[in-house]
Amino acid sequence: MRRLVRNWNNQLLLNATTGKGQCLASRGASGQPAKAEAVDPDNNGFGSKYCMGLVEKYDYENYLSTLLLPRELRRAAFALRAFNVEVSRSVSGHQVEPQIAKLRLKFWYDSIDKCFERESQQSYVKDQPVLRELKYAVGTRKLNKIYLRRLVTARERPPNQGFESLRELEEYAEQTFSSLLHLLVEVSGAKDLQVDHAASHLGKAQGIATLLRAIPHAGRQQAVCVPLEVLVRHGVSQERILRSKSDDKGVEECIFEVASAANTHLKLAQQLHDQVPRPVRKIFLSAVATEGYLERLRRADFLLTHKSCVGRDTMLPARLFWKSLLNRY
Repeated sequence: MRRLVRNWNNQLLLNATTGKGQCLASRGASGQPAKAEAVDPDNNGFGSKYCMGLVEKYDYENYLSTLLLPRELRRAAFALRAFNVEVSRSVSGHQVEPQIAKLRLKFWYDSIDKCFERESQQSYVKDQPVLRELKYAVGTRKLNKIYLRRLVTARERPPNQGFESLRELEEYAEQTFSSLLHLLVEVSGAKDLQVDHAASHLGKAQGIATLLRAIPHAGRQQAVCVPLEVLVRHGVSQERILRSKSDDKGVEECIFEVASAANTHLKLAQQLHDQVPRPVRKIFLSAVATEGYLERLRRADFLLTHKSCVGRDTMLPARLFWKSLLNRY
């Protein structure tokens, strides 16, 4: 399976760096060219390879689903996912000082404006492979700057600040994960209200599931994603959530309630499947990994530290490929 993915990766990368019309600037409804010029600065493909490698290392499941996108969308999709990885890494880790994290986030926030500037205005963007690829994506696709900014501003939340309610948790997931899906939809050029609804629900499901998966790896000074209202309702402390003992029924009820919220949004996104245009459905293949994790969590009686919930899903490549052939998510 690993050899298959490697061969698949090399072939897709070759296709992603070639193709007709990659150097054409996108035009808005008024016929005017986009703010960023669509001059390809990555003739040797280094930036594309760097972004793919970054996503493969830190976001493997979405790396696999992005490989299955159509050739004309793949390069921009990897640029967006690599940018999201870099922003997330700015605040992740147990040893990151708050002030350093703020400075890193400010760098990425300011870099968004740089990517929307014209090529004639020289900046550090050309020396940073992720920003260079993002600038090219901005120049060839009509992307909303607001969604890019949300990816950064949502991470300004202190790691030791918990969520008060499920609604607050869902809003955080929407700002981070749904914003990225909205950007990927914009890359495809689709403009449909039902597609936006599906992206919103799927982003919430993926975000909540990802935060649940991070609990076993959280440090003692980090707040768990289980909202305070859920903890109070079941009389459970954050310390018990971190210990996550198999015989703790209170913890099981807390995780069940949060996972149920993620599953509800996932089902709502899947119910909109028939209303999502066929070319856009592959953008939502990330639902396959989210659904798989929630099912493994259910079978493990919502024990976050169960071996099936902390390890990599070895069957995910095959399931993604099968869903791609069926054009479903």
